[in-house]
Amino acid sequence: MANVLNWFEIPVTDMDRAVKFYSQVLGKEFTRMDMLGVNMAFFPMEGQGVGGSLCKGEWYKPTQDGAVVYLNGGEDLAVPLSKVETAGGKVIMPKKYIADDIGYMALFIDSEGNRVAFHSNK
Repeated sequence: MANVLNWFEIPVTDMDRAVKFYSQVLGKEFTRMDMLGVNMAFFPMEGQGVGGSLCKGEWYKPTQDGAVVYLNGGEDLAVPLSKVETAGGKVIMPKKYIADDIGYMALFIDSEGNRVAFHSNK
């Protein structure tokens, strides 16, 4: 098993708003489709890495109380984190050092009310 995680889904109530938020924060385009009764927007990925999507459907409810998904913050998570509040979210924990061999993290609330994190080595 290469990774313990192989897919993630972030619940949304307003797909257009969520796609706009994550597109602005990450500077990436999302591919959208309906699958098995769920409206989805896929985070871009390269190769065989771990993928994920924004999901709107009967079983999806945004929360600040559940599992935390750590998104790749690129070279320095300060860059996407600096865009969170302008895009409609809220930074709840600024960039924090974890350890030399782990790097940095930060927590934010997205446009839908989910608690999400960024991780980077710098």
